Amino acid sequence: MTSSPETDRALGDPVLARSIEVLKAGQSPSGALIASPDFGVYRFAWLRDGAFCAHALDLAGERDAAWTWHEWVFRSVEAHRAQVESAIERVARGDTPPPEEMPPARYTLDGTLETESGDTESWPNLQIDGYGMWLWALEQHLAGRALPKEHAGTVELVARYLEGCGLLECWDCWEEYSGGRHASTLASVYAGLRAAATLLGDERWSEAGSRIRRVLLSDYTVDGRFRKGPADDRVDASLLWLSVPFEVLPRDDPRIVATIEAIGRDLAGPGGGVYRYRGDTYFGGGQWLLLTSWLAWHNALTGATDRAATGQDWVRAQALENGDLSEQVCGHAQDMTMVEPWIERWGTVATPLLWSHAMYLIAERALA
Repeated sequence: MTSSPETDRALGDPVLARSIEVLKAGQSPSGALIASPDFGVYRFAWLRDGAFCAHALDLAGERDAAWTWHEWVFRSVEAHRAQVESAIERVARGDTPPPEEMPPARYTLDGTLETESGDTESWPNLQIDGYGMWLWALEQHLAGRALPKEHAGTVELVARYLEGCGLLECWDCWEEYSGGRHASTLASVYAGLRAAATLLGDERWSEAGSRIRRVLLSDYTVDGRFRKGPADDRVDASLLWLSVPFEVLPRDDPRIVATIEAIGRDLAGPGGGVYRYRGDTYFGGGQWLLLTSWLAWHNALTGATDRAATGQDWVRAQALENGDLSEQVCGHAQDMTMVEPWIERWGTVATPLLWSHAMYLIAERALA
């Protein structure tokens, strides 16, 4: 192998190899990808996390593992087809179903619906973004190859769900803010519909995606940048998705540039980690590893490789001795008084978090 800064970086990076190990070890025999194996309330399979974990597996050459996850999604969605169809029909009639009757954001590892138990706390399950992310990840996995015919019906079902329900008010991607429409959710819906157009060879879905994009462009900007919601001017790190990977606008568009600058200015913590948003109190509101790698991904693709490498270096420095990456680090949390209450409630921060490892791997691949 010819030596280069990129290959030297990869060869000297134990976290990269560990990330692949964590992703593969976190895959259930069913194909599901667990959010975190050692954090009780995360022992489920979110479509949102899984989409990027599967994409990272693709980039690592673990295509069979990625496809096994996609097959699990096909089965899980089809097992609840009646629920998805019902949601589409009721919304079309102007009757919004209650959250518990909507398709879930997460499933159990065997693809069933979560049931109430005394072992875990219930989570808001009406989040639409994961279904768009799944279609995006599926298109990335197939990379121009034909969608198997037996799966076309499931893709069309999810596309109809995104078209009919994509503008519903729902919880945001952090599962903390309800009753709103969130920019990152709409970006995910847009990406999913655009992917469906390619997967099914039907421009109807591209047109549906364009309608979502027009809403984003008309209602979600302030002061020349994107904002969290149409009446919420906050900078949220999930706005990164509008650039990478969902490309609501080109990465050099002034509105994207201004959004990324705002994230770097307002959400950067000491040393270079990225906060989710100002005022966060979950485990004190620490710096999130997956978001730091996400910003590095954007920087790598826009040619700001020094900034990308600095971000990745910070993430790598947070790894445990065995290479595991957590969800966030709390040494410079926004509200230190809220760290211990969360530890007492749920235990220490989720470690390893598969999504953190996935984003680290994706950003490293972009740098290389």
